[in-house]
Amino acid sequence: MNDLLTAALTAASRGWHVFPLVPDGKRPAIGDWEHRATTDPARIERCWSSSPYGIGIACGPSRLVVVDLDQPKPGQTAPASWRTPGLTCGADVLADRADAAGATYPWNTHTVLTGRGGEHLYFAAPQGIQLRNTQGRLGWLVDTRAHGGYVVGAVSVVSGRRYRTVYDVSPAPLPQWLTEALTPGPVPAQQATPIRLERGRRSGYLDAAIRAETERVRTACEGERNHVLYTAAVALGQLVAGGSLTEPDVRAVLTDAAATQIATGAYTAWEADKTITSGLRAGAKRPRQVAA
Repeated sequence: MNDLLTAALTAASRGWHVFPLVPDGKRPAIGDWEHRATTDPARIERCWSSSPYGIGIACGPSRLVVVDLDQPKPGQTAPASWRTPGLTCGADVLADRADAAGATYPWNTHTVLTGRGGEHLYFAAPQGIQLRNTQGRLGWLVDTRAHGGYVVGAVSVVSGRRYRTVYDVSPAPLPQWLTEALTPGPVPAQQATPIRLERGRRSGYLDAAIRAETERVRTACEGERNHVLYTAAVALGQLVAGGSLTEPDVRAVLTDAAATQIATGAYTAWEADKTITSGLRAGAKRPRQVAA
């Protein structure tokens, strides 16, 4: 039995839903990975016996929240708000946040060392709250993966570097201070706006809404970019659900607005598309109508 197959089966035995990643990379090797991720040993053995796939762990089905603590890339410097002596990596920033919250650093949980020397801290997701991915919400070089996200599992190799477990214990419950910091605020209720639409073209109101949201996406600061893209998709998704805009149009304008950020490495095109999809789904739950 190969090491990757053994590691995938071990993850599944913990109740973690796994799926294949492209060999030596982070991208999923299959479509609809969140729904196809599995704990079935027979399916896992067939998959990982056929190719040296990396191991993706789908956080939502696995009831996990993973805090991703990065090391800075060469030449990367902290934004002004985090330019503090002693804060040189994601772990330092998390320690600073814990201290500010009057809490201890959450070290006592399942921990995986990433290929670039960062850390993944695995936590059991809180009951009754559906947390989603965040980018920079906790601070510089600190991201989280939860519902709708995945992490690269231990023993996987990315760009020639292996991920490995450095503290093999069960995930601790997500600390309360982290739960509060990661819980999104409620989407404000929207009322229909009595704007008269001219036949055959959008109203000035809708054009203004699109301009405002896309400009926010284009000019978002480091550490806020993914969150801003998500909230823009929520806002325009409400108008899609209300029938004032079409989903293809909204996807097109948000993808175009995100192109500049994709070019800077803030997120990949695949991650941007996933964020837009998540925001549109959230916005669909609160339709916003523009009266004709």
